[in-house]
Amino acid sequence: MSRRSSPEKRIPEPDPIFGSQLVQRFINRMMQRGKRSTAQRLFYDSLNLLKERSKQQEPMDVFNKAVKNVTPLVEVKARRVGGSTYQVPVEVKQSRGVALATQWIITNSRKRPGRTFAERLSAELLDASNGAGNSVRKKDETHKMAEANKAFAHYRY
Repeated sequence: MSRRSSPEKRIPEPDPIFGSQLVQRFINRMMQRGKRSTAQRLFYDSLNLLKERSKQQEPMDVFNKAVKNVTPLVEVKARRVGGSTYQVPVEVKQSRGVALATQWIITNSRKRPGRTFAERLSAELLDASNGAGNSVRKKDETHKMAEANKAFAHYRY
């Protein structure tokens, strides 16, 4: 990597159905072993299940609200100062926050009990949009950890 400049951000093409870059990033994160068509099919199946489950809400609104509810504002980073390691709270950039949120939603939906991944993902998205579920709990734990280590904020870099 160059020392003089940071590499330019690669922005993914928007997804073919909704025209959203967030959906495309989510599908890219879901993808395993390069199988994009499988990841797309699973995501769109989960949105169809969301449409059936929550009749009054649009599935894309549920998805966007879920990602927004799971996105963290602060996180802790380990910082070594004089032989001891401190957990220093650091604000999270918007792009990293969304990346963490998508990662947590996908990980927790993989751990969920259920028949198919589409069912588990739709259940996790519905829970996250309502402010419940393991993904929101992970965000709250991250915020609590940052709050507990606020005393070390002066070690920020």
